[in-house]
Amino acid sequence: MLLSQEDIQRLKTTGYPPEKFQRRDRQRYAKLRNRKGYCFFYDAEKRRCKAYRLRPRGCRLYPVICSVEDGIIVDELCPMGNTVSRKEIEAKGRKVVKLLAIIDREVQDLKKPLK
Repeated sequence: MLLSQEDIQRLKTTGYPPEKFQRRDRQRYAKLRNRKGYCFFYDAEKRRCKAYRLRPRGCRLYPVICSVEDGIIVDELCPMGNTVSRKEIEAKGRKVVKLLAIIDREVQDLKKPLK
C-alpha cells in the first residue's frame, strides 16, 4: 500500500517509528511494510487492523485501486469485491486518482536537489 506523507505522520501517532512500518522502493515511494505476508498493522490472531482509525487513505479506499493496465478497478484479491457498487467505484476511483497525484508530487519533491 502506498503511503502519503500525511499517512506517515498519522501512523506515527501509533507509537511506531516510520522505519518500522514503512519502506521506500527504488523510486522513493513510501509503502507499508509487510510481515509474514500481512500488513505491518494487521493482527493475524485477532484478524483486524491495529491502526484501523489511523489507517492510510489507500486502505480507506480499498478495494478500489488503480491498475496500470486497466485503470480504476476493484482488486480481484478482495473477497468482498463483488459487493462494491458502480457508484462507489466511481466515487472512490476519483479519490484514488487524487491520492496518487499527491503521492507522485511528494516523491518528485524528494527527488529535487536541495537549494
